[in-house]
Amino acid sequence: MRTSSVLTAEAARRAERESAAIARGLKLQDPELLDRLIETYQHRLMRYLMFLTSRREVAEDLFQEVWIRVLRRGSQYNGKARFDTWIFAIARNLVIDLSRKRTMASLDEMREDSEDRDSWPLEMMQEGPSPFEQLACRENAFEVATVLLTLEPAYREVLTLRFHEEMSLDEIATLTRVPLSTVKSRLYRGLAALKPELLKLRAGGGRGLGARAGSVEVRG
Repeated sequence: MRTSSVLTAEAARRAERESAAIARGLKLQDPELLDRLIETYQHRLMRYLMFLTSRREVAEDLFQEVWIRVLRRGSQYNGKARFDTWIFAIARNLVIDLSRKRTMASLDEMREDSEDRDSWPLEMMQEGPSPFEQLACRENAFEVATVLLTLEPAYREVLTLRFHEEMSLDEIATLTRVPLSTVKSRLYRGLAALKPELLKLRAGGGRGLGARAGSVEVRG
């Protein structure tokens, strides 16, 4: 246990040093740093945008805009938060701005009928393999990605951040600017909606949904 704690502490210090180095480079508008950041985060950022918008052409436009914002506003990044959390916040704000101009479902207007902590299953309060992780291990990754696109945006977002990006619940709450209880509620409801949609996809032989998800590039 002590060795694990030491390794965790060292990883945290390393992450802090990396964030500080990125902050310094962005303030100097280092072009080589920006190239490295794009190379490092491009697939994760594009995946996040794809799952938020469900449209490749929209995601690609927003992807370009995110990096323009990073270039223009890089001096605002102070290194106190993880860099991926910062750029995901930029991406999320762009999606919200776009949803106000179009008819896309808003991330912040999803219906939460009940967020009573006492109504959640016990496993939602614990760490360890989740129903989503267990499902993703058993099922075809492509099918899971396809089903994610059918969920409401708020649920799709929190599942993507939790299980693709491996963010903690606290980090998701900070990024999405909602209470931790709301994050947990959306996570539970998203997981509850995932399985029946997967069964529906298979019952229909994947018709319609396959083409929709075919453009999603799921990478680790």
